[in-house]
Amino acid sequence: MPAFVGAVNVNSVGSASVFHIGDVYAISPNSAAKTFAGAGSFNTGNGMRVYNQQSSTNVADQDNADQNITANA
Repeated sequence: MPAFVGAVNVNSVGSASVFHIGDVYAISPNSAAKTFAGAGSFNTGNGMRVYNQQSSTNVADQDNADQNITANA
C-alpha cells in the first residue's frame, strides 16, 4: 500500500541511523559503541553531591573486538 506522507521535519540524522520515507521491506541499522567513564560520570539530577576521593577508570582492553557486527541483511 502506498504511503502518503505530509510535512516532515528532520532536526538531525546520526551516523548510525536510517531516515526513510515510503514503502520499505526491512530496515535494520546496526551500531556498536564502547564507553569508558569514571565514578559518578552518569549521575543526573538537581543538587547532586558526589564525593569521589580517588577514582580511576581502567581502559585497558585485551581483546580487540568486543561487538562484532557481521552478516547484515
